[in-house]
Amino acid sequence: MPKILIIEDEASIRRVLSKILKEENPNYETTEAEDGKQGLELFSNEDFDLVICDIKMPKMDGVELLESAKKIKPEVPFLMISGHGDIKTAVQTMRMGAFDYISKPPDLNRLLHVVRNALDKKILLTENTILKKKVSKNFEMIGSSSAMQHVKELIEKVSSTDARVLITGENGSGKELVAHWLHQKSSRSEGPFIEVNCAAIPSELIESELFGHVKGAFTSAVKDRAGKFEAANGGTLFLDEIGDMSLSAQAKVLRALQENKVSRVGSEKDIKVDVRIIAATNKNLKKEIEENKFREDLYHRLAVILIQVPSLNDRREDIPDLISFFASKIAEEQGNANKKFTDNAIKLLQEYDWTGNVRELRNVVERLIILGGDIVDENDVSLFASK
Repeated sequence: MPKILIIEDEASIRRVLSKILKEENPNYETTEAEDGKQGLELFSNEDFDLVICDIKMPKMDGVELLESAKKIKPEVPFLMISGHGDIKTAVQTMRMGAFDYISKPPDLNRLLHVVRNALDKKILLTENTILKKKVSKNFEMIGSSSAMQHVKELIEKVSSTDARVLITGENGSGKELVAHWLHQKSSRSEGPFIEVNCAAIPSELIESELFGHVKGAFTSAVKDRAGKFEAANGGTLFLDEIGDMSLSAQAKVLRALQENKVSRVGSEKDIKVDVRIIAATNKNLKKEIEENKFREDLYHRLAVILIQVPSLNDRREDIPDLISFFASKIAEEQGNANKKFTDNAIKLLQEYDWTGNVRELRNVVERLIILGGDIVDENDVSLFASK
């Protein structure tokens, strides 16, 4: 049930607004405040989906109230009510984050239209916040070892910048997690996060995948298609396994990084893009450069910041926390009770050689949960965790 706070010093206008809103939708729940000070107190102590706020009020005007409210709950939309002499101030409130404003006496159709739009926006913001929490949970970085603390510290320092990052590490070590956290903690977090697995795309298609193509550019190009650079505009483009990218595609990526523009395959038209690049590889790119398999100039463009993700064998002290995390997550996914691992079972798993890193550990934990006893012990590990 949408909750709407009406802050207006004229009682007759408050009553009319409340009556109109309830006639429009009986599910609307309205609360009234007679001045800015009372309105801010109600706003601070209760949850509202929309605030309709007058500008000229005693004790605290609408501009002051909006400024304070946005510091408390920035996601709540404000619809400002302005008299004819307050239009300039109303425009100022839009710059401060107000959703919209209407003039007195209000046009009822416009009022209801703006209210519906504002509530729809609030719903979208709420859903987006819930989704981001789910995404964050899926990409949690587990571990308090010194090696992982170093990675987390680098993420904190780098994420607020637009610096390009090259993430290195073995397969399954968690390079994708680092990329997600760099994006989520950045000023681009509201923008798209587009991932391209360069190793999974045939070399003859990688340029079309990255830069798009125009109709007729090649046999199967039956219509114009935007590439990943365009899709990531305003956000982050994650080039995973970039060491597997063809040299011709590398040349185009280099141009895109130098000029902040791309051209679709089959077109000479340039398209400006605003994209932060994060790349990852399990290869030694310096060795690839020596063997003429990777462009040195592209390497230096990508490797502004280097983050080396440690292998699981280099952070065995994190294995107990990882087992606990995976066991809980798998139980939740399968709708089962969470199984406990004995200390001896965990100790035995810490002694394994984890060539598949964290990804392999997760698979082993899932296998033990499915095949092991109600409490997973060292016998279960010996039986079901062997390679």
